[in-house]
Amino acid sequence: MSEETRSEVYAELAAVGPYGVRPGHALITMVEPHPGHEYAYNRWYEDDHYYAGAMAMPWMYAGRRWVATRDLQLLRYPEKSAIAQPVTAGCYISTYWITDGRYDDHMRWTVAINKRLNRDARVYQDRTHVFTAFQDHEATVYRDGAAGPRDVHALDHPYAGLIVEVIDAESAEQRTELLEWLRSRYLPRRVAGSPAAMVTVFRPTPLPGDRMTYVKQVEGVGTRLTLLWFLEADPRECWEAYFADLDGPVQEAGLGRVELVAPFVPTVPGTDKYVDRLR
Repeated sequence: MSEETRSEVYAELAAVGPYGVRPGHALITMVEPHPGHEYAYNRWYEDDHYYAGAMAMPWMYAGRRWVATRDLQLLRYPEKSAIAQPVTAGCYISTYWITDGRYDDHMRWTVAINKRLNRDARVYQDRTHVFTAFQDHEATVYRDGAAGPRDVHALDHPYAGLIVEVIDAESAEQRTELLEWLRSRYLPRRVAGSPAAMVTVFRPTPLPGDRMTYVKQVEGVGTRLTLLWFLEADPRECWEAYFADLDGPVQEAGLGRVELVAPFVPTVPGTDKYVDRLR
């Protein structure tokens, strides 16, 4: 394909399809660098992969990396998690927003570019994907109503912390009931007066069959929900008062099992801050 033809294709693609700003989809990827490779992994991700493997792609328009130092890892629960074994695994997590209605377009690009990066030896292998999934947006619950940042701003606003909560329902039907309970009853009460400015709720989608082999297929596609709690305070400062018991209400409602509650703080881009506190 000639340079001129490629340019024409880009012009045609820009003229069609959805191009709103709401986060219709997300990539949420929690990764554990292998022991002894923490610094090298962080530099590879910060200096290359965050951009070449994510932000430079069409329709992925916002991103943020988060880190769990050892003290934050030790706050996680439940001890026996269907997500992380051990529950402390996965000290880095990256979150990205994808334009609503552009999931298929983005996936075709991301599979192709990751094959190219792998071929060009630009994929760091000394790491394990603990929880990596593309997800569809289901709901956002705000603490302050119409005031404050919206979910479209969540990965750019300087939030002080993130809590990742994963809930598994028993069936697809129960997940529908769980989602409605979260959206209309539980979350509005829970965020009121708390350090959480908003909670976004996603459901995972299956990865394509031609994904890279080091990324395992997504589990719980029909039964799982992922909640991202965006905090205005360091999670260490408010953990016991607000977030140490997120599993209780779900269990009491009989609508599923909380399989992970994990706090993170934002990384400082371009630095190795916190790398010496992972173990």
